[in-house]
Amino acid sequence: GWTRSNPRKEIDVSISENEVGELAQLKRDVQILKDIEAIKRLKHAYFRGIDSADLELLAGIFHKDITAHFIGGLYEWQIAGRAEYLEAIGQNFNSDVVCQHNGHHPEIDILSETEATGIWYLHDIFYNLHMKVLTQGTAFYKDTYVKEDGQWWLKSTYYKRHYEIVEMIEDHVPNVTMRYLAEHGRKVTY
Repeated sequence: GWTRSNPRKEIDVSISENEVGELAQLKRDVQILKDIEAIKRLKHAYFRGIDSADLELLAGIFHKDITAHFIGGLYEWQIAGRAEYLEAIGQNFNSDVVCQHNGHHPEIDILSETEATGIWYLHDIFYNLHMKVLTQGTAFYKDTYVKEDGQWWLKSTYYKRHYEIVEMIEDHVPNVTMRYLAEHGRKVTY
């Protein structure tokens, strides 16, 4: 019969001190990229949660001690704590609203294993059909994030409008043929 000869060869698997350092740096770099991607996903979910008034989703994004400060042409919101922020979203992103918030061009910096910052370019359109007002504009979100128990959380968020246009739409209320918040937003009394 046929037999196969397979002599064992000794393979040198030792790595130099320099290679150990390079592997450690590669591991850190990969973790930074994973953290940046996790933060992008968090902020994208934030915009989805805002426009759909998904308070359960947002509760899983907002740090318990979150702060928010938003300055527009006709408003200023200062919010402290997850419960207050969720209530503000539930009250303002209600069944009489049609809205769209998009965040673009993320600039995310990982400061440490548990801290990061981000800047996002916001463009939004917000119809308040009850008040017959259309607000649209842009801003630059400036966020901080913290990582606790392996999860990134939105810790603080701020913007001051880059521009804002507010129009009364009494004479030209759009013919909206579908409104998600009409069914899923909070019914508010005025």
